[in-house]
Amino acid sequence: MVSVSTFTSIINQLLPEPHAGLLSGILFGTKMSIDPLLKQALVSTGTLHIIALSGMNITILTNIVSISLLWIFPRRIATFATIAVIIGFIFFVGPSASIIRAALMGGITLIGILFGKNAWALWSWGVAVICMLVAKPMWITDLSFQLSVLASLGMILFGDQTKENRKWKVGVEAVPAGRQDRESKIDKRSNLLSIVHPLYSIILNDLQTTLAAQTFTIPLLLFTFGRLSFISPLTNVLIVWTLPIITVLGFLVATCGFFFLPLGQAVAWISWIFLEYIIQIITWTSRIPFANIGL
Repeated sequence: MVSVSTFTSIINQLLPEPHAGLLSGILFGTKMSIDPLLKQALVSTGTLHIIALSGMNITILTNIVSISLLWIFPRRIATFATIAVIIGFIFFVGPSASIIRAALMGGITLIGILFGKNAWALWSWGVAVICMLVAKPMWITDLSFQLSVLASLGMILFGDQTKENRKWKVGVEAVPAGRQDRESKIDKRSNLLSIVHPLYSIILNDLQTTLAAQTFTIPLLLFTFGRLSFISPLTNVLIVWTLPIITVLGFLVATCGFFFLPLGQAVAWISWIFLEYIIQIITWTSRIPFANIGL
């Protein structure tokens, strides 16, 4: 029978350590095979969450499945099929609090879209949290549940809600009449901004998302572990863009390797590049003096 251990075994065959353990952690939340030094660096940089199953996994899975199915089936069928896949994924990896929270919110959003209703994130968050606590009140004492709930609330309240309202107005229309001699300079500046702006927007959005997610989780982590990481925002911004890529490549490594090991090896070579990048960034930033302090 195919299980998480089946896929982690395949990953261990195709990747060296600590890359294999890191990939298994990102995909399935398994922490037993994580290299102790890497795990300590994850704690020091406030990035331990990347090896815990979270809403990111559900979001990526939902997008991949729904987009793929919409090419073949009507929206109604694709939506319910996507929900079924999410439920199957939960049973496959285990019903952790963070995964169930993300799945409930994702399911509510999908159903709302299906019936032509705008998704209200705060409402779906509240419904998900209440349903979980009614089903299992003891979850309120579970740290993963607390972190998942608080991080998602922070992103809802303080995430980038006004991206569409921020426009960069550049171009020849900015040139006052009678000053045609400056048009060429403005054109060059506009071309430069057209290159820099997308990168700037990505970095700014990642930083805002990171800070929003940590708004409510930092006090909880400080109270629980007695440590505060000052380097966490920088480290998260540097690595967060790779996580969706690694997640997709990781699933390809596991599934391709399951059917034909050499094919999985070819994908594993590509995923190694991104995993090595994450390891180097986390290791480097964890060594910065006063990156974190104990209280």
